[in-house]
Amino acid sequence: MGVWFNKDDYVIDLKRVTVCFLIVYMAVLVGTDQDFYSLLGVSKTSSSREIRQAFKKLALKLHPDKNPNNANAHSDFLKINRAYEVLKDEDLRKKYDKYGEKGLSDNQGGGQYESWNYYRYDFGIYDDDPEIITLDRREFDAAVNSGELWFVNFYSPGCSHCHDLAPTWREFAKEVDGLLRIGAVNCGDDRMLCRMKGVNSYPSLFIFRSGMAAVKYHGDRSKESLVSFAMQHVRSTVTELWTGNFVNSIQTAFAAGIGWLITFCSKGGDCLTSQTRLRLSGMLDGLVNVGWMDCATQDNLCKSLDITTSTTAYFPPGATLNNKEKSSILFLNSLDAKEIYLEIMHNLPDFELLSANTLEDRLAHHRWLLFFHFGKNEDSNDPELKKLKTLLKNEHIQIGRFDCSSAPDVCSNLYIFQPCLAVFKGQGTKEYEIHHGKKILYDILAFAKESVNSHVTTLGPQNFPANDKEPWLVDFFAPWCPPCRALLPELRKASKHLYGQLKFGTLDCTVHEGLCNMYNIQAYPTTVVFNQSNIHEYEGHHSAEQILEFIEDLMNPSVISLTPTTFNELVTQRKHDEVWMVDFYSPWCHPCQVLMPEWKRMARTLTGLINVGSIDCQQYHSFCAQENVRRYPEIRFFPPKSDKAYQYHSYNGWNRDAYSLRIWGLGFLPQASIDLTPQTFNEKVLQGKSHWVIDFYAPWCGPCQNFAPEFELLARMIKGKVKAGKVDCQAYAQICQKAGIRAYPTVKFYPYERAQDEL
Repeated sequence: MGVWFNKDDYVIDLKRVTVCFLIVYMAVLVGTDQDFYSLLGVSKTSSSREIRQAFKKLALKLHPDKNPNNANAHSDFLKINRAYEVLKDEDLRKKYDKYGEKGLSDNQGGGQYESWNYYRYDFGIYDDDPEIITLDRREFDAAVNSGELWFVNFYSPGCSHCHDLAPTWREFAKEVDGLLRIGAVNCGDDRMLCRMKGVNSYPSLFIFRSGMAAVKYHGDRSKESLVSFAMQHVRSTVTELWTGNFVNSIQTAFAAGIGWLITFCSKGGDCLTSQTRLRLSGMLDGLVNVGWMDCATQDNLCKSLDITTSTTAYFPPGATLNNKEKSSILFLNSLDAKEIYLEIMHNLPDFELLSANTLEDRLAHHRWLLFFHFGKNEDSNDPELKKLKTLLKNEHIQIGRFDCSSAPDVCSNLYIFQPCLAVFKGQGTKEYEIHHGKKILYDILAFAKESVNSHVTTLGPQNFPANDKEPWLVDFFAPWCPPCRALLPELRKASKHLYGQLKFGTLDCTVHEGLCNMYNIQAYPTTVVFNQSNIHEYEGHHSAEQILEFIEDLMNPSVISLTPTTFNELVTQRKHDEVWMVDFYSPWCHPCQVLMPEWKRMARTLTGLINVGSIDCQQYHSFCAQENVRRYPEIRFFPPKSDKAYQYHSYNGWNRDAYSLRIWGLGFLPQASIDLTPQTFNEKVLQGKSHWVIDFYAPWCGPCQNFAPEFELLARMIKGKVKAGKVDCQAYAQICQKAGIRAYPTVKFYPYERAQDEL
């Protein structure tokens, strides 16, 4: 099966003429030849936050409310609104990058917009606040499971209480910056994420830390109360040092490679307040111990350290406590927690520098996170990254750096040509993965934890599996592409489930352009399964679950690919008791692409009951025309053969999901259960000598109608062991009353022993 790509249009369902007319009308209004990225003034590498910020700036300037004398204001605004609606959505953005506007012909959003006041006051509330990180559904789990402490505000743009909280939340974020991460989730944009997290009112504030259940905040919304609540979850221990514990405490910490920050409180000068000490302890957790000493009671000890006035000092591991040698001790003049924190972080040692001579051996015996730089180490400018060593300690990941300017061939062989970081998985330089996400602590933490426990490998010409006997899934991507970056964590999840069955690799097309051109890669990401001479392109959503379904279907196909010949043999000339569901599709048709994973999912649930097939009407155009197929996708059910003329039923439902299609198909199967009357219920169930399972229902009951096909499946599964019956409680109310039926549908089991057990 070759790699395929979409074409330009598809046949419109004539039964939806009115809807399609409106869509075409809106397309005329919104359509533009100008590139969506250019319209918003952003690049293809822009993040969701950058796109929101650019759109907001344009919306405030171009909104019709602000341009009442401009006859083109409405149409101009529709253009930027359409561009924003597409680029903010990961799936639509991928389609647009791959096919342009023609790939969006079934999605013509952007035709409605809000008032100017909405964009001014409600849109992107926290996008301009550097201390607050707006999380979307793709990065949320990785962020809150990174190991850092997060306090997240779930809000809705139209919620007045959310706007009332916003100024306080900003001040709070500045107050605790460095202690914990402050996040925000726009539930207007990410409704599904908010529902999954149990958010049912706005604003909802939750504390998250990896390994613990989320904790909801119920207090008043003042800055002081928020700080007090947050501090309860910050790991902070401040030790009072005195003659009895001083030497042992210092030596124990030094032996573990941890220094001490000590504030000495004397009569003269100022020492750090207890609140400042607690904050510093939380900010430096795992890196530096924090203590204080009361020189009024420990006068001799303070004098031996040459401390005569209140002061604060950092003692790095191995520092001498001799008052004559203080060169290694850092004395701090500030009383501000953030300033002290930054000064200490800058003075902590850099990561170990590995040499080319020992690199292979070092990487072969441990798991490593390595920073690659060329000469000057730019990563040293971000002191936060020094927390990696502590936060990855439990993952048994060592942190180091490598200077590519000292050994260019080493980095070239690893396809590293610019500063980056990579995870090596304990097998030398054979198994590694380059990081392509944000160069910020929580993103690097999430990457490192995911990568060392997954089986995704960075590929290049030397290890590309062109002729490999084992099957590979290869992701062709570009690092600047946001949908590409969003797919990578999902690939890691999928690789863990398929270890030993399928290998996973990623190929950076900005580095290996020739290799990507060889495989006709026209858009990013393009995900392809190589199974010796067979090539299969994945066209589904960017989720591990759907990738796993795609692979499962490749290994155990649930849908039979039909040709005109096999259609005639298997469908037209089917046996009298066989039934078929067939999807007539064309590869370029976007609704067909959306249907395909649902069609395969449905087929897996119908194994043994209904045969499921599909036929490519682009390849077999004449045959589909002969079968009177006038639209794509065309779904048909072929019932048991009879003496009547060629017969089938076409699906006209609006929903094309696996569940809806499954219910529709099952509805055509012959009834396996028995309809019971008061007489037959008494004779066969109550007085008979068989086990019975009974579905008590009402014809007007929607859930009963949805459940009916499922009950028929049960009837077929238990045939020969237990009999299945149905009782219409509208027609035979007396039976249902005697049986104690209070809701529909109700299923009851009647064993032969006469006892009744409700399932």
